[in-house]
Parts: sequence; structure tokens; C-alpha cells
Amino acid sequence: MNEDEFRGLVEQHWAALEAEQTTGERRLRVAELPVDTGNGPLAVAVDHDGHRHLLVPIHTHIKVRTGLDGPVLRLRKRPLEDAESYQTYADLGCLRDDLNDLFTELCVDVLEETVELPDNPVKALYRVLDRWKSLFRTQGPPLGPEELAGLFGELTVLNRLLARDPSAHRIWHGPQGYRHDFSAAFNAVEVKASTNSEGRRPRIHGLDQLEAPDGGTLCLAWFRLHRTATSGVGTRFVESVDEALRLCDDEGALLELLARAGYRLADADLYEDVRFAIGEERWYRVDADFPGLTGEALTTAGVPVSVLDVEYTIDLSGEVPAPMEPEQVSQMIENLVQEPM
Repeated sequence: MNEDEFRGLVEQHWAALEAEQTTGERRLRVAELPVDTGNGPLAVAVDHDGHRHLLVPIHTHIKVRTGLDGPVLRLRKRPLEDAESYQTYADLGCLRDDLNDLFTELCVDVLEETVELPDNPVKALYRVLDRWKSLFRTQGPPLGPEELAGLFGELTVLNRLLARDPSAHRIWHGPQGYRHDFSAAFNAVEVKASTNSEGRRPRIHGLDQLEAPDGGTLCLAWFRLHRTATSGVGTRFVESVDEALRLCDDEGALLELLARAGYRLADADLYEDVRFAIGEERWYRVDADFPGLTGEALTTAGVPVSVLDVEYTIDLSGEVPAPMEPEQVSQMIENLVQEPM
């Protein structure tokens, strides 16, 4: 079906549903659409208050993205049951009747996207929602050389986590200003990247950045990056972003994190020629022998902590502390994705 046919179909179904007798307060009048997925067909619905809904079928264990809760659109997980079936949906509802025409256009986009992604309709839904949101997103300044290197380092770790768990972007907290770039319940990783050709001197931001989670483990991942313009050498920055979007189960949530980190898909052309090669990679366990200044250590030493905005540099250029072995790094990554988020 083309765009006009989809538009006519959903409008026809909504008109028919609105003409039906009003249902109970928590019930929906539902009509299935001829757009099938691995979990069944999409559907449109009308609720007790006359608001229109688009229903995207999902597995019962799938979590629906939070944060879209009115006053115009509301997205929630909704199970529906009748005499013959039980199905869980991602329910997108429009709470403003005067915006029904725009909601129709959004739903048509979702239907067309689902035709292209029938095995992952909720990803199609998120993709369309984020395209619409991007129309109103304010553009920021482009990323500078150090910011690009830092984000590339975090994406390198993120892609390894996503390869094991497509929901692992949920433990990427660096763009939100959290003290550790990646953190689950008991394990955390702080990522540092440098384009300097000599030394290993990461900059530490704050007295808590080298403090492990309570009862847990903290690792510092350090990358020496070489920026290169040679085709075939290293990895293009935009390829690293594309890989993360391909691996994750919620493109929109990841795009929001990337935007907070300063990267927007609309600016991808600005970074088309940016390419990094990893010259050196070392992971360290941040323990009592690791160099650093923390609020916890100062408190233990009886020194009052009354300073703010502390930044300092540590020197890892020597052989002490020793880096973790590759199998220890793999185990740390596995621990992160196995923990509750």
C-alpha cells in the first residue's frame, strides 16, 4: 500500500470506531490493520474519551520507552484481551483531538516504516517518533577534536557491550553527566581517550570519578587514538555511530544520548572524514593501588572535603599500575551486561 492508501485506511477505521457505542472507561474499540509483524498485525483504536490510538504489537517482556506522557502524545505498554486472544502492545495515543490530522500523518509514517521492519515494529515506531522530534530539536555547535576522540572511545566500549546485549545503551550514562561513563548496579567503567602520541595522562573530573560503586568494581579504559585521513585505516566516526544504532534495540533512546553528547544525525556530514585508529588500549582496575584523589580517601585520612570542581591529571605512563589481562576485560564487560540496569 502507498501513503495515500494507508491514510485513507486509518481514517476509515477511526471513523467507524468513533461511530460505535462508547465502551467502558478502561476499554478500547479496536480495528486491526493489514500490516503484519512477527507478533501480529498493527491496529488502530479509540478509547472511552474519543482519543485515537495506534497499537504496535510487542512481546510481553519488551519494555516500552518512557518519557512520552502527554500533553499531546502518550506512549505506554498495554495488554489487550478478548474472548479469543491476548496481546501486548506499545500503545501510542493522541490526547488532543484538534491534532488528529497530524497524528494520522505520524501513524502513516509508522505503518510505512513497519513494512520495512516487520520483525521489529517497535523499533520502527521509535524511529518515526524520533524523526518527528528532530524537527523541533535545537542544533548545537559541532564537536571539537577532543570531544570527537572522547566520544569515539565511549562508542568503542558501547559497541562491545551492545554486541552482547542490545539494551546495553541503558547503562551508558556519560552523556547525562554521571560520574562514570558506564555503570550498572555494582560495576562501572570510566573511559578516557587521548590523541597524544606520548604518555598516558588522563584528566580526572571531580573527587568521585575514581570512586567505585558501593560494594562494586570500577575500571578505567584508556585509549590512544590516531586520527587518520587514510582510507581503510582505522574506523570512521560515523561508522561507529551507525554500528551502535544497528546493534541497539532502541534507536531513539540512543539518538537522544548521542544528542546529549553533542552528536546529531543531521550533522553527520560534518564528521564524514573523521577517522580514528586505536594505537593502544589499556584497562585498569581502580583499586587502592591506583593513583587518584577521591573524596572517600580524603575523608578516611581525616581531611575535610570542602573544595568543589576539582580536576587533576594522573600519570599511567609507566608499567605500574599494571593493566588488566584481556580475559579480565572480557569478564568485566560480561559483568556489566549481566547486571540489573
